[in-house]
Amino acid sequence: MNPLKIGVLLSGSGTNLQAIIDALEGGLPVSIVRVISSRPDAFGIQRAEAAGIPVTALNRASYEDPEVADALIACQMQEAGAEYVVMAGYMRKLTPVMLDAFPDRVLNLHPALLPSFKGAHAIQDAWDAGVKVTGVTVHFANEDYDKGPIVAQRAVPVLETDDIESLEARIHEAEHVLYPEVLRLLAEGRVSITDERKVRIA
Repeated sequence: MNPLKIGVLLSGSGTNLQAIIDALEGGLPVSIVRVISSRPDAFGIQRAEAAGIPVTALNRASYEDPEVADALIACQMQEAGAEYVVMAGYMRKLTPVMLDAFPDRVLNLHPALLPSFKGAHAIQDAWDAGVKVTGVTVHFANEDYDKGPIVAQRAVPVLETDDIESLEARIHEAEHVLYPEVLRLLAEGRVSITDERKVRIA
């Protein structure tokens, strides 16, 4: 089986990128063909370079016109041969330019059980709401923020002994397991989207 070729978008420390890189060593049938960072100082760049993955580092000025930025990103991903684009802590909203270039082939990871707690502060919002269970969601990105078809979810209980930091750490641990699992399903051709825009796992 040929490995699934993916490009990764990130903005920060790159821990989910590292989880994918580590999973490759464990036999995940995926090849990371390019990493693009929205920030030149993101630590995820160093993780990619250490793994020998080509990297493009953008900056704030690159995003003055978000559609121009997305056109550049889409072009680089296509030239690298990426079949899917994987957002791993990428803090920019994608425009239709990017989504149209990779229709139903852009994955996002969200630190809550969607449709609950959308947005950039999901862990804090779940904590403030006093929920007893939260979690992580992998979904296909679309033009509606955090509303794309859900591929997989993993529940994370909120323990009586938790504080916000310990809860966040366990949510990230769940992310690092779930994202490679979803990529394996994609690589094995087991993921499809129904006419009702729901994801079916074979």
